[in-house]
Amino acid sequence: MTARGGQGSAAALVLVGLACQEVGASFAVMLFPATGPLGIVMLRLLFSALLLLLIARPRLRGHTGVAWRSVLVFGLVLASMNGLFYLALERLPLGVTVTIEVLGPLTLSILTASGAARWLWAGLALVGVVALGAGGWDRLDALGVVFALGAAVSWAFYILSSAKVGRQFPRLDGLALAMAFGACLALPFGLWQAGPALLRVDILALGAAVALLSSTIPYALELVALRRLPASAFAIMMSLGPATASIAGFLLLGQHLSWLEVVGIALVIAASIGAVLASARRGAAGARHPGPDADEPLSEPVG
Repeated sequence: MTARGGQGSAAALVLVGLACQEVGASFAVMLFPATGPLGIVMLRLLFSALLLLLIARPRLRGHTGVAWRSVLVFGLVLASMNGLFYLALERLPLGVTVTIEVLGPLTLSILTASGAARWLWAGLALVGVVALGAGGWDRLDALGVVFALGAAVSWAFYILSSAKVGRQFPRLDGLALAMAFGACLALPFGLWQAGPALLRVDILALGAAVALLSSTIPYALELVALRRLPASAFAIMMSLGPATASIAGFLLLGQHLSWLEVVGIALVIAASIGAVLASARRGAAGARHPGPDADEPLSEPVG
């Protein structure tokens, strides 16, 4: 296979992974009446943790106290990021939720870029958010927007925590341990909100499907793609998340967006791509900001 062909197939894997994530998020919304958002968060983290622990079989000995603290912080970030995302998704359309959430890593990219161009991308993102509002702030639940912004902040912290844990633990060990801790944090909230619904086999099966579609399959596909694609190209493709989320919301959940909301989403995507390219140029100049290791997922585990 030629290098160009390999990159083309890797790009296709990323797109399939994005589609799986948003289909998983759509399934989660369908489960809200039975489990509530916190119930599906618990199921997603629990099944994801079990799969990762089976695959990674992480060692529990030989790690420093600093490394364990990093894992605990990472687990807290995972739990809060997923919890805030699904709480927002209960109140906002899927495409709008993902667009607001993308502002977290976008802000991080802008801060780590250099030169006047980064302010262009920041301004473009701001115009995109304003366009989302012009599409009808009255349609956007205020608390939902707060939850989505919280998820955005959590995603930025996820990127930083992922990088730190990736340096301290081999392979998938750190992610598996952090996911297990995040599942433990989500457990009491999920039990409280979902209650008897967790005794239904169909609910458990759909919860496992959400975990598989939203985390396991996308992560595996992205891991393969990262070995063939430059990190900057991968990050640019991940910027398409709001678009795939909007399409999934329309096709699977019947969520319609106004033309101004579509413009707002497009502007945020353009700002994300521009910020990624600016950060990549900065890296090429030798002043690269530390990011997730090549074997750490950049998109996990939201959406």
